[in-house]
Amino acid sequence: MSRITNPHAQGKPRELSRRGLLKTAGGLTAALAVGAASGALTGGTADAAPATFTHPGMLHAYGELNRAKVRVAAGDDPWLSGWNRLTANSHSASTWTPNPQATIIRGGTGENYGILYNDIHAAYQNALRWKIAGTTANGATAVKILNAWSSTLTTVTGNADRFLAAGIYGYQFANAAELMRGYSGFDLDAFKAMMLDVFYPLNNDFLLNHNTACITNYWANWDLCNMNSILAIGILCDDAAKYDQAVNYFKNGAGNGSLAHAVPFLYGDVDGYDLGQWQESGRDQGHTVMGMGQMGAFCEMAWSQGDDLYGYDSNRFMKAAQYVAKYNLGHDVPYTTYNWGTGQSCAYSEQTVISSASRGQVRPVWDILHYHYARRRGLDVPYITAMAESVRPEGGGGDYGSTSGGFDQTGFGTLMYAK
Repeated sequence: MSRITNPHAQGKPRELSRRGLLKTAGGLTAALAVGAASGALTGGTADAAPATFTHPGMLHAYGELNRAKVRVAAGDDPWLSGWNRLTANSHSASTWTPNPQATIIRGGTGENYGILYNDIHAAYQNALRWKIAGTTANGATAVKILNAWSSTLTTVTGNADRFLAAGIYGYQFANAAELMRGYSGFDLDAFKAMMLDVFYPLNNDFLLNHNTACITNYWANWDLCNMNSILAIGILCDDAAKYDQAVNYFKNGAGNGSLAHAVPFLYGDVDGYDLGQWQESGRDQGHTVMGMGQMGAFCEMAWSQGDDLYGYDSNRFMKAAQYVAKYNLGHDVPYTTYNWGTGQSCAYSEQTVISSASRGQVRPVWDILHYHYARRRGLDVPYITAMAESVRPEGGGGDYGSTSGGFDQTGFGTLMYAK
């Protein structure tokens, strides 16, 4: 067994790009020009934002939505089982009544953020029901929720956790809105304004300043959720600069959400498979599995726009997902001491062993990874596949408890990604 710490030690493969299949040569040339300009401004190099954004084009593009629609109508599994989980969830009911707030607080005195995440998941789940079954009652409810919040919310605040709220709920909100784009009565302009004025400033500030802390202080998920929100806002608003900002950070960012920092150690040929140690593995498995969902969402949104970040840097994320899945299935994995600087002074801290806390925790994050790597790409990912099989069919917000951890991912991967 060899441990590989150099992110380029295994060589840089040819990266698959859906954009080549989706865009004309002229469109690609224009997109590359935009990206080159953006890269110069941000100090990094990233694939350009598409010359024309694909809509719907975040967690669910047309192909995934149409497949789910056709398969559910035909009564085929596992789509039907996933659909049944959706329709059984109370958040997906067209009778849901929104409860918009002017100020959302996460962390500190007066916390009320549960109101927001419950309404977001209700909007998202009603939007899915409308997209798949065409039920106008669900479409109308999704729009009612989105319009209520865009006309009311002005502030997301709290202690440092306000950045988690802005990131997690920002990208989820944008995904619900993307599904309802073009629906009669949906005030998309007002919703875009809310995302740009309320969520993006916090997302941007966190990636730039990390709450004035040492750059390594915050765990990977803090960066990742804010990266997700910026990417989703870029797509929703057809904003190439924001899209490129997020992709640049994934590839070159200084914080723990960038790929090389999120997967700091690689291991070659462990029982026949390459593995990658996740940055939060020494912390606990609940947050580590959350990271699979956060980075999976980022890669899927970029994939919908023609960028293959799933395969970036020799499938580095896939190796991490295999590592996390293998350990949470009960197998041993290698572990290298992880050290970092904490607080504002960058005081030394280290984790010498992998954490067994929350080991085996169920989160709906695995089918999106299984169906990409095993089915889209045809790769052998037995640990990812076994994890996906163990939690299928996946539910969503409201199916995994009432606290915020059960709403960290939109879920329903079985319904939406089965192939």
